[in-house]
Amino acid sequence: MPTTAVHIPCRQHSCSAAEWRTRVELAAAYRLVAMFGWDDLVFTHISARVPDETGEHTGAFLINPYGFMFEEITASSLVKVDARGVKLDDTSFDVNPAGFVIHSAVHAARHDAACVLHVHTPNGIAVSAQKDGVLPLSQQSMFVLSSLGYHAYEGVALRDEEKPRLVADLGDKTYLMLRNHGLLTVGSSVAEAFQAMYLFETVCTVQIRAQSGGGELVQVDPQLIATARQQAREVTRGLGAQLVWPGLLRRLDRRCPGYDS
Repeated sequence: MPTTAVHIPCRQHSCSAAEWRTRVELAAAYRLVAMFGWDDLVFTHISARVPDETGEHTGAFLINPYGFMFEEITASSLVKVDARGVKLDDTSFDVNPAGFVIHSAVHAARHDAACVLHVHTPNGIAVSAQKDGVLPLSQQSMFVLSSLGYHAYEGVALRDEEKPRLVADLGDKTYLMLRNHGLLTVGSSVAEAFQAMYLFETVCTVQIRAQSGGGELVQVDPQLIATARQQAREVTRGLGAQLVWPGLLRRLDRRCPGYDS
């Protein structure tokens, strides 16, 4: 149901300031995913832990209202659920059951993961179907390969029994390739999870294009992958995703405003 067809009361004054900031950033991430063309109608999801006023994370997290296009999502339309999937907001909107299984599993196991981002991009799925997965073919691939796990396909993620295997395959990594399914990233902030997905999707796009050229491919020296994290800190001057996130929000304000309502 489009947001223009239903009244969504603003939640800014009915939640903590910390929760509202998280809602705004998460809604921005949904709009950016749509802007970059990574959305799959209504069938993927991004979640963020709900912090209390001290900045500590509660057991609840925010996720998209099922049936909304990503460019429609606002801070107030996001649905807050607890670890069991019980809605904590006064809302008529439901959540994607597969989204809850994946995101609740990661949030329960990875307390450092403030945000979990999952997409079904054609390039990501194409690489996930390749036996060798991500290849060291680009500068961006170094950063992904330095913290990458793989999870075997078990059908649509609807069963709680899959959770332990998904969590074990993710481990302490930032990137998880869901075989025959798509891509998943985690971050200590919405900005970090989004930038990680930008890298992951770029790596997959470059790989598919390089392979389609038909020529012999030159791979990155494996020794360089071991230094990827140090190089990332140097190139961003220690700012990480915060180097690009403000600019992304400015772009969003120009092209798709209204997410912060």
